[in-house]
Amino acid sequence: MTLVKNKKASLKYAPIEHLTAGLELLGTEVKALRTKMGSLEGARVVVRGGEAFIVGMTIPPYQTANTPKNYDPERPRRLLLTKQEITILAATEAKKGLTIVPLEVYTMGRFVKTRIAIVRGKGKIERREELKKRDAGREMRRVLKNK
Repeated sequence: MTLVKNKKASLKYAPIEHLTAGLELLGTEVKALRTKMGSLEGARVVVRGGEAFIVGMTIPPYQTANTPKNYDPERPRRLLLTKQEITILAATEAKKGLTIVPLEVYTMGRFVKTRIAIVRGKGKIERREELKKRDAGREMRRVLKNK
């Protein structure tokens, strides 16, 4: 079940490769995500010291009265990946023009997972062409529906 989705990622980036990773979260963060609170807007993945982190992901407090005073909603959250996957991400991060972006956060049984992608940024022309294709598809569906 999808909890949080990065809606603008498909418009801004062209995916090259997808990976699935676990997330290291606090209990209150899991509760907040299960109530669909949170945002992946502007989030990205960085590799530091042999570990991968999501930076820029916002998870607001589940209950503000019961939240610890030092809670930071935008703290870096560690991704649970194998060493091989982390080395792939580190090599990708070093390449110019490639970025690692979280696409969605979802549950798999009782675990909270995230789908991340190695992406290349789209130019303005590519974005415009994609929007034109979407509009043309919508118009065709509208015409076929009315017949």
